[in-house]
Amino acid sequence: MSRIGKLPVAIPAGVDVKLEEGNVITVKGPKGTLTRKLVDDLEVKVEGAEVVVTRPSDLKRYKSLHGLTRTLIANMVEGVTNGYSKVLEINGVGYRAAKAGKKLTLTLGYSHPVEMEDPDGITTTVDGNKITVSGIDKEKVGQFAAEIRTKRPPEPYKGKGIKYTTETIRRKVGKTGKK
Repeated sequence: MSRIGKLPVAIPAGVDVKLEEGNVITVKGPKGTLTRKLVDDLEVKVEGAEVVVTRPSDLKRYKSLHGLTRTLIANMVEGVTNGYSKVLEINGVGYRAAKAGKKLTLTLGYSHPVEMEDPDGITTTVDGNKITVSGIDKEKVGQFAAEIRTKRPPEPYKGKGIKYTTETIRRKVGKTGKK
């Protein structure tokens, strides 16, 4: 049995979990509400103060979906209680970020500034050379942070570009002159 899948998801105080027809789960908490359609084959039950996911048989498909479904529900509960955030760091001479309303403007050495609009449910804040992407949906936070990073990924020679604060860039030695 899936070790992650058989763990129950604890529902903290102040969080309301509702199951609707067709395996649609709605999690409501202090930070907001998240709704997701889960796979029909798996059985999801709200028992007291926890959510339990069970699978009908040991087919490979059900085994793989078992842990995934449980983790998706756990991420929803975590998101509406604490929220998620990712911090990006801009390195490079003249590289900077500015925030105006919902618009993030990045100056990354191109001939034009790169402008990005915050998606629904996601907020970005700029503090010097750090950009913080935060929201209640883990998928959307990670996706938007990845989209920002792709505008100028870090390069291995000087380390210029946008990187996650937890990321380490493997540096390469540059060319050497003739002898």
